[in-house]
Amino acid sequence: MKPHPVAALKNKLIAAWKMFLSLFKTDWDLFDYPIVFRAHAVDPAYANTRLKWHLFTASIVNWWVMGGGGETKQEALQDLEKTFARRKADMAVAGKPLPRPGVHVPIEFASQQEIGAYPELADDFVQRVLNLDWAWISDESSLWDFHEGADNGALIARIREVYGVDVSDIESGRLSEILQRIATKQVPG
Repeated sequence: MKPHPVAALKNKLIAAWKMFLSLFKTDWDLFDYPIVFRAHAVDPAYANTRLKWHLFTASIVNWWVMGGGGETKQEALQDLEKTFARRKADMAVAGKPLPRPGVHVPIEFASQQEIGAYPELADDFVQRVLNLDWAWISDESSLWDFHEGADNGALIARIREVYGVDVSDIESGRLSEILQRIATKQVPG
């Protein structure tokens, strides 16, 4: 959803200001980045799902996948702080520099190397188990990404029905592990 033109201009100005200020530091923390808050109306239809709708979100301008949510602005900011700290630590371990405050940070897609080992099976799985015409799945995709229920039981039962393979012991629900099990017809134990 695109922000209102006035909000978009405000975001650009905040991003430019934070970028300018970042020239005087080399180690940035969350508050060196342009942060915006949004209030949301909660859809009552989602009240009984495991997915949580937040009244407020906090996000870094131009960094599309960096955000946090909560019932208050403060909770949203605290959630954003945790997400940012994890991302900063992950990037340090990977030897990657943190993006400069204010710059556009492109979306990075997870690898498809493991999923790519079974392209026909992946397509078949998406259609016959997930009941979708198509889906982009990565090595990080899991059963949890494709439903709102409290557990993966229905999809695990569907996998057993379609492929005759039990994957109930794959706690992560990662599709790469499930496809490997189906492809090799491994039995847990």
